[in-house]
Amino acid sequence: MELFNVTVNTVSFLLCDSQKNKLCVLLYVVLSSFMLLTICGNLLVIISIIYFRYLHTPTNYLILSMAVADLLIGALIFPLSMTVSLKPCLYIYSLLCNLRSTMDVTMGVSSLLNLCCISVDRYYAVCHPLIYKTKITDCVAMKMGLGSWAVAILCGIFVFLLFFILDECDTSCVFALIAASVVVYYIPTIVLLFMYTKILVVALRQARSIHNTISQNTKSKAVSSTERKATKTLTIVIGIFLIFWVPLFLSYSFVPLDSFILYVLLEPFNWFAISNSMLNPFIYAFFYTWFRRAFKMIISGKIFQGDVTNIKLH
Repeated sequence: MELFNVTVNTVSFLLCDSQKNKLCVLLYVVLSSFMLLTICGNLLVIISIIYFRYLHTPTNYLILSMAVADLLIGALIFPLSMTVSLKPCLYIYSLLCNLRSTMDVTMGVSSLLNLCCISVDRYYAVCHPLIYKTKITDCVAMKMGLGSWAVAILCGIFVFLLFFILDECDTSCVFALIAASVVVYYIPTIVLLFMYTKILVVALRQARSIHNTISQNTKSKAVSSTERKATKTLTIVIGIFLIFWVPLFLSYSFVPLDSFILYVLLEPFNWFAISNSMLNPFIYAFFYTWFRRAFKMIISGKIFQGDVTNIKLH
């Protein structure tokens, strides 16, 4: 851990040797812009789903849970990361660095588990559409979201406590951390990929086996087109999430090795990961017309001009 302190301190010093450094000012401006976009974008998603009854669906409740994690990343992790990244971490490591790492893990695990829940939702919607509404209800979706947060908070507590004993960590402690990474990160990721592979296979099979009458075929297209669009959009969300977070997940698995190169890469990986929280609202707005209309109504202030909770957004 001494190596970590020296490394972060050295990198921070080289990057920002004074408050007057132009690069420091530029980084603060860019990162502050990212933070504001993340907070505002995810607030729009949260308000939209809570306010408009049209968006009260199991899938959207899971999206809401993930948007809360993204909002907290913007409101809490961004400011902490700016403090840790752009100033020497040698004397504040035991407090700010520990808190930042704890929240990184908590929000990352929460997002990953929420995505796993979304994959289950999409699996039933595409592979078992006849029983989807009975299996995935609003109550079930809320329980899945709350369960994801409970596990994520427990993981965060584990990481917070682990930092106090990491200096005296022996081989068994190292294996415990790697085992925890496997359980928390890799198994959910494998489940996620397996579920979406299954969904893709079933969707292709269904596309090849449409031999119904014209009226039935038209109806099935009308029904499946919404599910296909939702599945496609959420697949993009999941793919982008994995691209942004996997480098950081892998890095945390090897933290006990005390590698100089690892610690140098850890900070860029962290920023790369948390910047993912800024993208999801733009993805929803681009692919979902109902989210686009909800965002416009909120930004224009129409929700304050009358009761529009029951308006059709489709």
